[in-house]
Amino acid sequence: MQRRDVAVVGTGTVGSASALFLARQGHRVTLYERVAEPETVGAGIMLQPSGMAVLRQLGLEQQVVPHGERIESLWIQTAGGQKVMDLQYAQLSPDLFGVGLHRGVLFGALYRAALAEHGVTVCTGLDVEDLHTHRDGRLSIVEREHRKRHGLHDLVVVANGARSSLRDDTSFVKSVERYPWGALWAIVPDLEHRYTRRLFQVVNGTQRLMGLMPTGVGPDGGPRQVSFFFSLRGDAVDAFRGGDFAQWKAGVLADVPEAAPVLDQLQGPSDLLFSHYHDVVMWPWNTERVVYLGDAAHAMSPQLGQGCNLALLDAWYLAEAMRGAESVPDALFTYSRNRRWHLDWYQFITRWLTPFFQSDHTWLRPLRDVGMAQVTRVPWVRKQMVAAMAGVSRGPFLELLRLP
Repeated sequence: MQRRDVAVVGTGTVGSASALFLARQGHRVTLYERVAEPETVGAGIMLQPSGMAVLRQLGLEQQVVPHGERIESLWIQTAGGQKVMDLQYAQLSPDLFGVGLHRGVLFGALYRAALAEHGVTVCTGLDVEDLHTHRDGRLSIVEREHRKRHGLHDLVVVANGARSSLRDDTSFVKSVERYPWGALWAIVPDLEHRYTRRLFQVVNGTQRLMGLMPTGVGPDGGPRQVSFFFSLRGDAVDAFRGGDFAQWKAGVLADVPEAAPVLDQLQGPSDLLFSHYHDVVMWPWNTERVVYLGDAAHAMSPQLGQGCNLALLDAWYLAEAMRGAESVPDALFTYSRNRRWHLDWYQFITRWLTPFFQSDHTWLRPLRDVGMAQVTRVPWVRKQMVAAMAGVSRGPFLELLRLP
């Protein structure tokens, strides 16, 4: 495809990755960001083999992975110590593993690369509210405060998250809902390096999910860290903030004695941040000149730890579609076709799995505690679940996703 003028809205994972891929194909890319000075902040995330493959294509794997903590398994148990699930990457392939990572490390590596990339112009402090279509079909970015138009673009990549206002004017079917549940989380130093090699989760019914994830070092270095998260309904956050923090800690400690070194570092409710989840469903993920990637297109509960990995794959698939197409519309419709099966499958299994761990459906507890423990003993089932965890599943009877 001949050189195009591309706007990318949002400097998060998928925005910066898309800008890099497209600029390296020779396109002129303008990267728009609402925040004046983007910072390397955020919670702990899981980088899966699928995400690492894309970072390898960008030449950034060694700027990210060594800052994280290698994770070889997912372990889930009840508060009483009964095993619910033990999934090991080696059960799929001996060379696979995940990486527990501070989100700021991934953001920093991608954003710095975008700033340094020839062909990428970064415009910060510009809150994009809308798009304006010109008579020739090209698009301008419309700023929220002054309604000022910016640029004249052949393609707009919408990558500004689940709450994007740029979906509002599209005519295709879409659903955007805030999930009832979210999570309290904190990242604290792991000075004795206690937490290694596994993502450890404890469940107590379907309303209490707690976890400890090794997170490596922060964006500025320092000691190794661990991420703690605690499932909570969004409408219960105020009660938590005004409640008895010592009593809450005692309850967590009773369920998860392994969390004692983390809880000792939490002095009050303000030490824990709360993250809302969104559920975004739309099809297709494009018009003739606009494409939606990452959470703007398919936000979901983080139960499978796929957020940044699906986003990185989106960026790579878009670049491949652009590489082989004769026009922007051809590329975008090719992108939506190529991503549909993989993304639909992950949205389906996320919606199916999440209520077993975060819901008011208490009757699901015995099905999870007994049923999942039994079914994961079957080698074929276990392999399918590990493939889903690694980000490479396309469905139980299909070949695994071919990574970059």
